[in-house]
Amino acid sequence: MRIAILIGSISDEEKMRPCSKVLDSLGIDHLFTVTSAHRTLERTERIIRECEEGGCQIFICAAGLAAHLAGAVAARTIKPVIGVPLSTSGSALGGMDAMLATVQMPPGYPVATVALDGAGAKNAAWLAASILALNDAELSARIRAAREGFARDVETAAAKLGNKI
Repeated sequence: MRIAILIGSISDEEKMRPCSKVLDSLGIDHLFTVTSAHRTLERTERIIRECEEGGCQIFICAAGLAAHLAGAVAARTIKPVIGVPLSTSGSALGGMDAMLATVQMPPGYPVATVALDGAGAKNAAWLAASILALNDAELSARIRAAREGFARDVETAAAKLGNKI
């Protein structure tokens, strides 16, 4: 397994499932599980250790509210950590609390932070894939092909509107 997707609560699954779908579409083996920086710190530490022993190269961590999961993981590994802040119904701040908690890491413990919720989930997968593609020509080709497909989708949409440009 090359990537571990860790979510702070089972209620985060729906928002993070797009991350797993992007990785599946690119043929990237990954783990998708629940663990908490606060409620199950020992589980989180064990998962990090077992993932690293199993060849995990990147951690994608998603959480809402205090959103400490990405930081807790970054404190225990030197592998890249990508944080996805999530908005939750329990927050009066609309996800801004999670965004600030994820992006404000102390020097030496970086967390690459992407957008909130589903868009962030997808971009976390694309960013992780791009990192892996630095040393994987086949994955690089799959990413390039996907982007060419995105461009064709735009051209098709423009043609449906009758645009000749």
